[in-house]
Amino acid sequence: MKRIDLHLLGPLVALVGLFILGALLNPAFLAPANLSNVLARSAFIGLIAVGMTFVITQGGLDLSVGSMAAFLAGITIMAMNALAPFTGENWGTILIGMGVAMAGGVLAGFVNGALITRARIEAFIVTLGTMGIFRSLVTWLADGGTLSLDSGLRTLYRPVYFSGIGWITWPIIVFAIVAILGEWTMRHTRFGRHVEAIGSNDRVARYSAVDVERVRLMTYVLLGALVGLATILYVPRLGSASGSTGVLWELEAIAAVIIGGTALKGGRGRVWGTVVGVLILSLIDNILNLADLVSPYLNGAIQGVIIVLAVVLQREKRSAE
Repeated sequence: MKRIDLHLLGPLVALVGLFILGALLNPAFLAPANLSNVLARSAFIGLIAVGMTFVITQGGLDLSVGSMAAFLAGITIMAMNALAPFTGENWGTILIGMGVAMAGGVLAGFVNGALITRARIEAFIVTLGTMGIFRSLVTWLADGGTLSLDSGLRTLYRPVYFSGIGWITWPIIVFAIVAILGEWTMRHTRFGRHVEAIGSNDRVARYSAVDVERVRLMTYVLLGALVGLATILYVPRLGSASGSTGVLWELEAIAAVIIGGTALKGGRGRVWGTVVGVLILSLIDNILNLADLVSPYLNGAIQGVIIVLAVVLQREKRSAE
């Protein structure tokens, strides 16, 4: 009889337990409006975390995603505001802004990946550096304040975040589609198999005719594209961007990936687990807010503790094997 893998089922058990706990602490927890809000807000981190799963699975890391999102939001808003007097406040202008966000994300991901794979600089150093660059750039562009979308464009753009099918908003739908495609890519495509092979042993992967540097570069490009997509869904929520936008998003994305069972050292990736990890973090945050148990200023500390515990559990599992 096959033994049940508690490390595999653990995140799912934790998710169910959080739903039960939330319902017991506050009846409003299960209200469709609250669940929709939780899922919609988690979609930003979720999209980024799906891309982060591929990066971590191949043995990499990206600390710049939060700052990248802030920078992309800033240039997207600036592009739409600059175009509005010429193209008008219409969907054409918004679509161009969306294109700026996607192109900027792909380019930023390519720069990170190229510095890591071509210049042979450690991923930690590269993304730590670009994290500071992106954050400084958006702060400079906003002149230390906030970049705001023109009111007419903001009104037109708002439904991208706040509308959807019933109480299931568009960010939730997009996140679900990306998660399904991400899991399929990891499990059933050559790219996904190569990502895991490189994370397990890049030298063996090279001997197996895998273009290691190209695959690694593509994981960073994929992550950048998903940061761009997350930005497209984030901008209509507040209609603004500043130097504080996206703070700690990289921590939340990495935490979700590790909680979901992806090995921090690479070699094993679980996109579905990452989705569970995102939901766990979002539910913890929501439950703490509804029950007023802990100051929201401590959320970063709680996520840090969760990351450490998840890594400890992974090491214990490896030792047992």
